[in-house]
Amino acid sequence: MIIFGTKGYLYQLAILTLVCGQCGNPAAHTLRKRVTKFTLFFVPLFPFSTKYTTQCTFCGAEHKVPAEQAEQLQAQAASGQGGQPHGQPQQQPYQ
Repeated sequence: MIIFGTKGYLYQLAILTLVCGQCGNPAAHTLRKRVTKFTLFFVPLFPFSTKYTTQCTFCGAEHKVPAEQAEQLQAQAASGQGGQPHGQPQQQPYQ
């Protein structure tokens, strides 16, 4: 009898301040990497699926992110540039 299956792993890569596409609020977003690995006899052997997402901490909305953009966001967070991606509006102070 051979026992095989899959197991998922979730990694939190960074916390960024972005403008949410769902609620429109500038809030902290967690950048996450979800890896699904093939297992044989409960031993993870190799990954066959990798997906990146961001989740808004304000409204809870989750958005898929391409791998290239996830790498850019992670590098941006590591360099301390505030996590504001290119093309997104900056937060304006209340008057």
